[in-house]
Amino acid sequence: MTCDEAQILLHALLDNELDAGHTREVEAHIASCPACAAEFAAQREMKRVLADTKLRYSAPASLRARIEASIPQARPQPSRRSVLRGFAMGSAVSALAATGIVAVVLRQDDQQRILSEVVSAHLRSLQAGHLIDVVSTDQHTVKPWFNGKLDVAPPVIDLTAQGFTLVGGRLDYVDGRAIGAVVYKRRQHVINLFVAQTSSTEHRPPKTQTMQGFNCRRWGERGLNFWAVSDIGADELTEFVDKFEAAMRANVEG
Repeated sequence: MTCDEAQILLHALLDNELDAGHTREVEAHIASCPACAAEFAAQREMKRVLADTKLRYSAPASLRARIEASIPQARPQPSRRSVLRGFAMGSAVSALAATGIVAVVLRQDDQQRILSEVVSAHLRSLQAGHLIDVVSTDQHTVKPWFNGKLDVAPPVIDLTAQGFTLVGGRLDYVDGRAIGAVVYKRRQHVINLFVAQTSSTEHRPPKTQTMQGFNCRRWGERGLNFWAVSDIGADELTEFVDKFEAAMRANVEG
């Protein structure tokens, strides 16, 4: 494990978010690297200081008294008949809406689960020897490599001139199936662009979330789902996705 890889995982180690394999690798690196050991010790000390600091403010009892005094007096209790009538009406409305509401909640939960798997795949890729299956800065080499390995090969676009260097690609596994991962670098930072086929052809605008210290930007386009994951800043990741989408549209229109 290199120092760059270890630096990415120090926070996760400190918060006990790594699996046993990653934990052993990072701890072994720290034991042999004074610089990373010092950084880890500094982060651990900062966490201890923040935990010991009294950041909670207790409101005075007089505030509770003022709030209670400002609350209007309780209204008369409704009759049993009115309660039952309101319950019946509410139940009817709920019955009409329940299926759609549950579906939305399930979809959101499913999206979060898949995003968690994508971030885990990004973490796995940072291990030595796991990042790239096909090493090339040539998009005409990387894209054909996916042919025959996936139902739909992911779009591979060279953004080196825009500051995001294409370094290769690999197969990964998310949600129980094989998907493509196109790998870019921004300085020393790795950007994994995961691409999976979907039955939906609607456009889903990009949305940025943070998970386990990584920025994730996901969107949908032309029957494909995209997840860009990296430890670069959210603004730089947005720039990457904007440039990728612009180049992809130009290729389609061209």
